[in-house]
Formats: sequence, C-alpha cells, structure tokens
Amino acid sequence: MLRVNIICIGKIKEKYFTDAIAEYSKRLTAFCKFGIIELPEERIKSNTPNEAQIAEVLNAEGRRILQKISPADFVTAMCIEGKQLSSEELAQTLSGVAVIGKSTVDFIIGGSYGLSDEVKRRADLRLSMSRMTFPHQMARVILSEQIYRAFEISSGGKYHK
Repeated sequence: MLRVNIICIGKIKEKYFTDAIAEYSKRLTAFCKFGIIELPEERIKSNTPNEAQIAEVLNAEGRRILQKISPADFVTAMCIEGKQLSSEELAQTLSGVAVIGKSTVDFIIGGSYGLSDEVKRRADLRLSMSRMTFPHQMARVILSEQIYRAFEISSGGKYHK
C-alpha cells in the first residue's frame, strides 16, 4: 500500500481545520497509509526581517524537512512557481508513482516564507494549487481533500463528478 505524507512547517491550532484534515485522513485509510508530519516553525525576532534572516529561516526549515525524506521517496514541493494540475492529472501522477517503483509520496508545505531552494531541487514535482495565496492551514485541508479525490478518481469512486 502506498504511503502518502504531508510534511509541513508549523502546527494547526484551529479546530475546524484539524477536524477537516481528520475527516480526509480517515477516508484515505481505504487507499493509502496517510500521515502528516509537522515540523517546528523557525522564528525571526525582527518584525521586519531582512533577506539574510529569511534565507536563514528557509535553510533551517529546509534541513528539517530533508531529514524526513527518504532518498527513495517521490517528493512533491508545494510552491507558487510549481505546475498546476487538474484533479485527474494528480490522480494520474499518484497512480504513476507505484509504476515507477516508489512506495512513498511526500507532499511538502513550507512555512510562511515558502521552501528552501534545496528542498525544491530535491523535489520530483513542483506543484502549485493556484496562483492565489492560501493560508498554510487551509492549504493542508485542500491538499488532503485533493489527495483523497485523486484516489477516488483512480478507483472509479463516485466522489468526483
């Protein structure tokens, strides 16, 4: 069974987001081993950080993210400059992962400053949800739903119309 992880920076505090993610996590157990790995957010002491401080945050968070990824994993970096896929194309991508011999898919959601270049270079796919900006908590809900939808599409389920 395919393992699917969302590796993300920061914790979700809002119950309505955690409830939605829990619902999709429960639904996904029929299709895969689904997990969310939350890593601590790097703090900046300044209210107006400079580029060097932001780079330091990205690199620190990036190192923690990369420690959670196996060399054999299929890695998808969620980033604004990534490719936009339809739900059907995401389903094809997930189906194709097993065909190429991968047993784990990691979706990476960075912190408030995004992802380090090192994490993006490691990615097998750079994926953008939209040209719009979403709160990271909402991105987790949307991504969880789209992963569930992708499995439903691949299995011929009625969820996707």
